[in-house]
Amino acid sequence: MPTDRPGAGPEGGPGDELAELRARLSAVEAQEARLAEQLAAGPAAPPADRPPPRHRVRSFLAALLIVLACALTPLGALALWARSEISDTDRYLATMAPLAEDPRIKAAVTDRVTAEIMKKLPLDSLLDGLAPDDRPKLGALLGGIGQALDDGLGSLVHAQVERLVNSDAFVTLWTDVNRDAHAAVEKMVTGQGGGAVEVHDDTVVLDLAPVIARVKSALVDQGLPLASRIPEIHTSYPLVRSDALPEVRTTLQVLALAGFWVPVLAGACALGGVLLATRRRRAVVATALGMAGGALLLGIGLSAFRAVYLDRLPADVDQAAAQAVYDTLVRYLHSAVRVVVTLGLLVALGAWVIGPGRWARTVRGGWRAGLGAVRRVAARAGLRLGPVGRFVHRWKAPLGWLAVALTALAFVLWSHPTVLVTLCLALGLLAVLAVLELLDAPGQDRAGQPGEGAGASA
Repeated sequence: MPTDRPGAGPEGGPGDELAELRARLSAVEAQEARLAEQLAAGPAAPPADRPPPRHRVRSFLAALLIVLACALTPLGALALWARSEISDTDRYLATMAPLAEDPRIKAAVTDRVTAEIMKKLPLDSLLDGLAPDDRPKLGALLGGIGQALDDGLGSLVHAQVERLVNSDAFVTLWTDVNRDAHAAVEKMVTGQGGGAVEVHDDTVVLDLAPVIARVKSALVDQGLPLASRIPEIHTSYPLVRSDALPEVRTTLQVLALAGFWVPVLAGACALGGVLLATRRRRAVVATALGMAGGALLLGIGLSAFRAVYLDRLPADVDQAAAQAVYDTLVRYLHSAVRVVVTLGLLVALGAWVIGPGRWARTVRGGWRAGLGAVRRVAARAGLRLGPVGRFVHRWKAPLGWLAVALTALAFVLWSHPTVLVTLCLALGLLAVLAVLELLDAPGQDRAGQPGEGAGASA
């Protein structure tokens, strides 16, 4: 007869039931372990290199809008410059005013006016008051000393013109001429209009007739009545000369019509790209740097175009004066480039500082620690913030963003911001944020004594 083993039994006996229970218990424990791991890891997410389709579409649209904003930035600067120079007389006069003090322009105007007056000076009229018998003798004498007479009169005229252009009267005269000639840029764009500025094919010229008239009066006052017989002279001084003027005229016409809508569109594209981005802080940094880069490319383009423009000028054009005119006409455009680059760098820096990076956290920690130390020293000296400190602690974030919004609004509403204005606004915002940090004292009790929270918050 077979011998029974411990724990063994017939099929379906207690031993089999015990093994089955053990197997089930192991399966339950394994399933519980898997559930615990899933709960610890959080909800299931797609692989990092394969974002959800909805996020891919948002990222693509955000990148597209940011690229458009960067591309529209230089066009926006050009559009604002063209519109302001055409429609704003005071802006145009402010642009052209420095030329009246530029030595290169003074020298070019002096030479041009002297040459035109000498062409029209009626030396033959010296013989009109003589008796007929004396005219041949004086004519022969004038013929012998003609060159010396021309040189002497030329020196006299040149001296009078030079005295005029170096006086305050020339500054006033230059302003008056340019006020009457404000249609210069408009004529370059449209080819229409009247006044002291005219467009001839590929040249924008300024009529110097008022300057010549003033010199004629000065010559008569200096004892040269012969100058009163000089006829009215309309001589042209080239402001802009280029064989590409028709193309430039068309481009400026489009930009002037666009006006401020181009920068508005650039700002809207930048805002839309940031709002659509999944990582908005990084999008702000990329947008700010991209728009600054677009403005920088415009500045480089202006410098390159300057070299090409001056190289293609005709040989009879004064190079020094042409440089002065070009640099003066685009100086506000260069200022706009510097402002956009500065603003872009400041915004990118601000977005980086509020980020989670190690160096950014270090900067923020140093900022809070330094201002917290100042606050503690002030508290020991008797400063009691009371409810002000608790209010600022509760509303510090909204107050900070309000300061940012007001600073941005001030920059937008500023008529013609410069780099200095931009830096001053940035420093003002930084000062407001520092004051908020100094007033943030949540740990002071009603008696005004700092508690543990104050030290911890610092």
